[in-house]
Amino acid sequence: MSYLESIQNFRNQPAELEALYQAALSNRNGEQFATDLIACYNAEPHNLLLAAWYYRLQAKAPESAVKRLWGLAVPLAVLAGLALWAIFDENNLFASQVPYLMVFWAPLAGLFILAFLAIGGRRAYGRALIAGTSLAAASAYVFFMIPGMKGLAQEHTTILMMIHLPLLTWIAVGFLLLGNRSQHGDRFAFLIKSFEVFVTAGVYLIAGVAFTAVTVGMFEALNVEIPAAVMRLMVAGGLGLVSVLAVASIYDPRFSPLGQDFQQGLSRFIATLMRLLLPLTLLVLAVYLVAIPFNFMAPFQEREVLIVYNAMLFGVIGMLIGATPVRLQELSPQVGTLLRRGILAAAIMALLVSLYALAAILYRTFDGGITINRLTVIGWNSINIGILVLAIIRLLRIPTGQDWAAALQRVFGAFMIAYIVWDVFIIFAIPLLFRSTQ
Repeated sequence: MSYLESIQNFRNQPAELEALYQAALSNRNGEQFATDLIACYNAEPHNLLLAAWYYRLQAKAPESAVKRLWGLAVPLAVLAGLALWAIFDENNLFASQVPYLMVFWAPLAGLFILAFLAIGGRRAYGRALIAGTSLAAASAYVFFMIPGMKGLAQEHTTILMMIHLPLLTWIAVGFLLLGNRSQHGDRFAFLIKSFEVFVTAGVYLIAGVAFTAVTVGMFEALNVEIPAAVMRLMVAGGLGLVSVLAVASIYDPRFSPLGQDFQQGLSRFIATLMRLLLPLTLLVLAVYLVAIPFNFMAPFQEREVLIVYNAMLFGVIGMLIGATPVRLQELSPQVGTLLRRGILAAAIMALLVSLYALAAILYRTFDGGITINRLTVIGWNSINIGILVLAIIRLLRIPTGQDWAAALQRVFGAFMIAYIVWDVFIIFAIPLLFRSTQ
């Protein structure tokens, strides 16, 4: 149930808004009311009544956010680790290419993440079932289709699935948390929380690798060889543990994405880090643009250079998302203005480099024909260029004093749909289109 229209109608009527809130609480829809009110506040931040409600609702988040659902998360994390351990055998390769774990770890771990979010949030069980079934269906499709491919087509498609199945898992989690009628604020909040989960998972993995290295070293000092099954458990089991625990450490499933805590801890650290990296990114992009004329044909002739350019594009998009504030009102006007100008400059320079890279991949395609990797890169490049173009237009058109961050959030939220469509296309269409090629 959405309260957006009612909140907008009562945005200047305190008694009616309070009555609406109490009715939402009696129907156990308090969280939805909070989400919709925050969305209305972001659209109209100068409304004093909405601002008062915003801070009233925000004050409740830190207290509840501390109470993590470890009693649910830890058992599911252990089960996820055991499930990944069960499919890990370094001698049994998928399509004679890589261990099954490297291709299917994300969808399998994703099922336990979906279970944690649905059970912990005590809602959206239907969406969780749809998301889990979709992950299982996509994995089964890849499992049966890729072994029938031939030569380099099979090898390249396998590598693509190692990248795009984790992305599909992220999409499935987003579908569970957002549904199919989400607001741009919730979508952007989901993107920011996803960054936090990835960083947390990286920290956990570093700690796990260090622990494993110390453990192996201690046993080797005693001339004791750890059994292969135990080593597989430490590797695959650790990956399963990290996948679920990273989500549980960052995200409270009892609240919507926009209702999460963005004011302290890792949230503030990542936002600050991205903004500190912005001047360095501008410097690197400026050097790239100056250097391009002196080595103009490099990406047209060398595949490795083109790969670097495209990786840079994804990095810049990620940096722009991380640097964009969830709520512009939390920054001073001076900092907000400087940040807006920095993001705009980075987007313009990244667009120039991206168009150059797209021209190179199109040249290579016309010269050597379409391949799996070229088709994939053209799609991702086009989407990311679209993000940059629309972001630049929005930043240039928003008058001074208005919420430019909300405009950027709409851009990133809208293009989440394009990411979903292209990822699904890659997973399901590539094995069919290139099945008979060598």
